[in-house]
Amino acid sequence: MARFTRCVPNQMNEDAFLNVFGGIYEHSPWVAQRVFEAGLTEDHNDHHGLHDSMAEVLNNASREEKLQVILAHPDLAGKAAVAGELTPESTSEQASAGINQCNDEEFARFTRLNDRYKAKFQFPFIMAVKGANRHLILSAFEERIENDLDTEFDTAIKEINKIALFRLQDL
Repeated sequence: MARFTRCVPNQMNEDAFLNVFGGIYEHSPWVAQRVFEAGLTEDHNDHHGLHDSMAEVLNNASREEKLQVILAHPDLAGKAAVAGELTPESTSEQASAGINQCNDEEFARFTRLNDRYKAKFQFPFIMAVKGANRHLILSAFEERIENDLDTEFDTAIKEINKIALFRLQDL
């Protein structure tokens, strides 16, 4: 059981809770808001307990709400990363996977794959990159681009929930 060391979620008021956990899901504080509104218990003071509740909110959201969460994510090695416009969490996650160290050929591959993927699915490729490297990510990219829309939509939501757990564990 991994408990938060810097806060006690079930003892936080709404503003404090949203300030700490509102960014766990990229530009989607409504996930944390719904967890808070449902009521916090002792279980939420553990990374996995809070994550389970947050993932449940996303998993039970409408398809349109899920799509908005997917669309809130930046491209891997995309223009926002190059321009330094990512959230601090996304910047750290992409750097941990070495995406910021791509050579020109790798960057061009990311760009081509991002463009193909978005043309096919109408949303960005999502992958929890913590613990991966740019070579594994490119391989997954090339494999997943062959999926159908429903498979890839569901995979994106699963990956977003993995990202959320990593972010909670970093607190």
